[in-house]
Amino acid sequence: MRVVIAPDSFKGSLDAPSAASAIAEGVRRAIPGAQALALPMADGGEGTLDAVLAASGPTATRRTMPVTGASGLARIAAWGLVAGERGGVGVLECAQVVPITDAAAMAAPVSRRSTVGLGVQILALLDAGVRRMMIGLGGSSTNDGGAGLLRALGMAFIDARGEAIEPTPEGLARLDRVDASGLDARLAGCEITLMSDVNNPLAGASGATAIFGPQKGVLPADVDAIDSVIARCADRVERALGRRCADRPGAGAAGGLGFALLALGADLRSGAEVVADLLGLDAALDRADWAITGEGRSDAQTLLAKGPSIVARRARARGVPVSLLSGAIDAKALDALAPAFDGCFALPAGPATLGDCIGDAAALLADRADALARLFVASRLRAC
Repeated sequence: MRVVIAPDSFKGSLDAPSAASAIAEGVRRAIPGAQALALPMADGGEGTLDAVLAASGPTATRRTMPVTGASGLARIAAWGLVAGERGGVGVLECAQVVPITDAAAMAAPVSRRSTVGLGVQILALLDAGVRRMMIGLGGSSTNDGGAGLLRALGMAFIDARGEAIEPTPEGLARLDRVDASGLDARLAGCEITLMSDVNNPLAGASGATAIFGPQKGVLPADVDAIDSVIARCADRVERALGRRCADRPGAGAAGGLGFALLALGADLRSGAEVVADLLGLDAALDRADWAITGEGRSDAQTLLAKGPSIVARRARARGVPVSLLSGAIDAKALDALAPAFDGCFALPAGPATLGDCIGDAAALLADRADALARLFVASRLRAC
């Protein structure tokens, strides 16, 4: 029995490698001798850096540097370098710099958070001679339209009195114009690939503020005002750079970081597709009897280029049964999820508090995988 185990992270409890390991333990417990191949997934958010570095082999190294977090406090952020021509490939993850899991940043009003730190990271890579970059967009606590990143890279945001303003939603409310003349010239020679799991535009009813703002702390009464500020800022940036990007799919990723980087000439790709290619997922599925994927919580958005949906799509294309094993599953989304997977299963098996589930996530996942594997084997024997 050859089983491909390709889950994303279970946010708040297990990273993707740990989740894959727990599932593999359960499968081997139920099917002694099973070949369980762990291929931890990521889709641009938390864990993307490590997934890319692991898939890149011995030429990849993980490094750290001090940066400014979303609220202005200093923090240490990881990044990676895959050795090669033109300084190699730098791998960044915005969830390392402005993560939604940063309690200090989340304590600050979202209107005062910015993405300056990610711009500082890009500058550091440019100084190191790196001209090719991969940037994971997801899991951010910011909603500044990427203005902080642009400011760090040399763009000036100016009010009607000709004074510089802070690149935060609060500061941008006074924006009159932007000056792109100081933008770092080295950016023109860069190849930047963005990895994201969303295709939202920057502004409007399906934009960054309306869809993702509330989970970052944007109050319902403030959504329209902040959305208007970000849209107005984007218009000024587009005029300065001569490139229209606000309505492009993915511009709303990471609170508008997608927009800012697209405006600088970056290309956007599905993060899960990029990681799947690097991991050699297709080749692994070609030799598989069964695939298991999962994530912390599955809902209707799972089908929008999230890791589990990419695994399912590729498994289906090869006639490989694929099961979803997640921490929780939105009951309202089961009708939409069911056609994509051969069974959707969640943790735990009985009543439990959220704290218990988080603390016992690995054991619960192994036990559930054990039961699922026994069911899978039984169904195959019955079919024979």
